[in-house]
Amino acid sequence: MLLQMSQITKTYGKTTANSAVDFTLREGEIHALVGENGAGKTTLMRMLYGMEQPTSGSIRLRGQTVTFASPVDAIAAGIGMVHQHFMLFPSFTVAENIVIGREPKAGPSFDRKKAVQQVEQLCADYRMPINPLMKVADCPLGLQQRVEILKVLYQGADIIILDEPTGVLTPLEARDLLVTMKSLAALGKSFIIITHKLHEVMEVADRVTVLRDGRIRGTLDTSATNAEELSRLMVGRELADSVKQASDPGEVVLEVRDATLYGGKGRTSKAKAREEKPVLNGVSLQVRAGEVVGIAGISGNGQSELIQAIAGLQPLDGGEIRLQGTSIAGRSPLAVRGLGLAHIPEDRYQWGAAKDGTVLENGIMGHHRSSARFGLLAGRKLRTMVAGWISQFQIKAGSQEQKAKVLSGGNLQKLIVARELEGSEPFLIAAEPTRGVDIGAMELIHEELLRKRSERGAILLVSSELTEILKLSDRIVVMYEGRIAGELAAEDATEETISLLMAGGELRV
Repeated sequence: MLLQMSQITKTYGKTTANSAVDFTLREGEIHALVGENGAGKTTLMRMLYGMEQPTSGSIRLRGQTVTFASPVDAIAAGIGMVHQHFMLFPSFTVAENIVIGREPKAGPSFDRKKAVQQVEQLCADYRMPINPLMKVADCPLGLQQRVEILKVLYQGADIIILDEPTGVLTPLEARDLLVTMKSLAALGKSFIIITHKLHEVMEVADRVTVLRDGRIRGTLDTSATNAEELSRLMVGRELADSVKQASDPGEVVLEVRDATLYGGKGRTSKAKAREEKPVLNGVSLQVRAGEVVGIAGISGNGQSELIQAIAGLQPLDGGEIRLQGTSIAGRSPLAVRGLGLAHIPEDRYQWGAAKDGTVLENGIMGHHRSSARFGLLAGRKLRTMVAGWISQFQIKAGSQEQKAKVLSGGNLQKLIVARELEGSEPFLIAAEPTRGVDIGAMELIHEELLRKRSERGAILLVSSELTEILKLSDRIVVMYEGRIAGELAAEDATEETISLLMAGGELRV
């Protein structure tokens, strides 16, 4: 056995994150670690990587008992970790990011030419082609993931931990990553993947270990189990599939007419931006009361800019956006929200939360004005409201005074979703609403989105998960290179037809 973690327990005061956990890894194996948010998956791997120390228990690597005081020790022992949020320097090249910390030298100076040669050889050895001179800022997320894996391979890792490796990837990028993992495993590398995506577990993993409430609920060969059994082990019950009733769309709530945007965020000038291809190129769409309109597309094809324009975060260069018949051109995000918009943002950290704020403070954002009287917040009412969300969405937080940055990504996502679904706003942007959440929370979020739809809410759903788009949408709009590549009724849409449009193809009539 390559790795044995025995009776690992980790406590934080009165909280037990892991309780007597046994976990093993074989050479050349892909072992998935699954469980709900807060089940203890990442904590267990942080201990293996030296970022945390076990309260009790032992780790044996290649038959020897080891202790890792820091990630430096783990890396020296051949363990690497690719985190959920990439740790790359955007302004550096691929080669510079890969060799950083172990740079080849020419005398006292960094030997850039040798670094490029080493990375080219590394790419060839592991059949992971990438241009070593490319700036990471110019790499799509799939290539950034590849850079992170090449970085740990350069460091000599034989065991690679991947935390939610496909959480920010497109379906095509995710498939490429799974192929890469299989090919590296065939070369003797061993993988531990933390994931919520059971179809990927069944496709790529040799074994799977299920954690619930910090305890092992089972370790199974994937050849002897299925997604339904894993779901039951993860949540401790059968999952009910959300049932979508037939839609009966009403009046137009959101109308986008010929939306055009040059350059997007960070542009230096309108004149210079107009020399480039527009990031929004004459986009027109409507969302009616009582319907979900899904937007599908590979990341970077204008979805983010469209969301930001609707939410008041990005002014258009041309076209018009009307919310409940009122033009929102030039209006601030606060004013747009006041006209009836709620917004689950695609990036929970950048747009959805104040990390240094408390759970309570993040929960009441957008609700505090309506709950204030004579300039004072109705503290008891707001606390009761947030406590209800914590219970309903099973948000694992020590208290409402806990800092939001201490929450796991999935638990912070659930708090944001609960906050945005609480109000009576007629229009909701739901951008990646289930990103990073467990299957139990995904089930609940889907039910709540459909409940809002049944209450005549208009929902614009943006998701990189085609299964989510197909499950929830009444109509599906596909974006490609900043324009609408096609629109399909839900009953006419399949993953194949959507994927064709996402790649710039055309449907046969």
